[in-house]
Amino acid sequence: MIMSKSLKISALFFLAIFFYSFCKAQDDDMPDSRRKTESFTRFHYPDMRADLATFTLAGISESVGALPLKKITYSSLKENSIAFDEDGIKAKVETAPFDPKKHKLIFDDKYLVRIDRRPYYGGYPNVPTTYISDVSMIIDNDTVLIPPIAYSDLFNLNFTYSDKGVERTTDAIYISKDGQNVYLYLFSRDNTGSYEVTWIIQDKKYLRRVLDYDLM
Repeated sequence: MIMSKSLKISALFFLAIFFYSFCKAQDDDMPDSRRKTESFTRFHYPDMRADLATFTLAGISESVGALPLKKITYSSLKENSIAFDEDGIKAKVETAPFDPKKHKLIFDDKYLVRIDRRPYYGGYPNVPTTYISDVSMIIDNDTVLIPPIAYSDLFNLNFTYSDKGVERTTDAIYISKDGQNVYLYLFSRDNTGSYEVTWIIQDKKYLRRVLDYDLM
């Protein structure tokens, strides 16, 4: 009886290892056109990197001992939009349904790898259901132009996530200690591929973004 139990446990163990290896092989076979060139690890502006480390998941290992930045939380949160309005800063991010017929979809076998010839983030490698339709910001009555190229490759954005049945969000605006830089931060979490993006505004002008994916 003891030997039989041992054999059963061993069989289950090897079956689990086989299943994991099979799934891993399947993942390894999946083509991935996404790039890490805009990730936190490749961001080399020391002061701004230190700021980003205080609130991004990708930079959490560098945040030990750092003081938090001033944070602006949302003033309005809906299924398809989030808005901020505080201290002379107004911002809004909106999403809309994705229509595949209006875009050029490039597949590698059964996997969607590019949309409009660009790698994309959110729901990879499947056809997304939503896209970011607009990102707007006003600082002290001055409009900040955030170009579509800064968000047109981001899809399936979730403004909230469920934590033990409670809907939460980490989306926020952060302001550097000298007030020179404004960071609009969004974290999209779901089981099809999480990502975080920070749009950096410097002196009321869009500078660049920092993007990390497959975080959880």
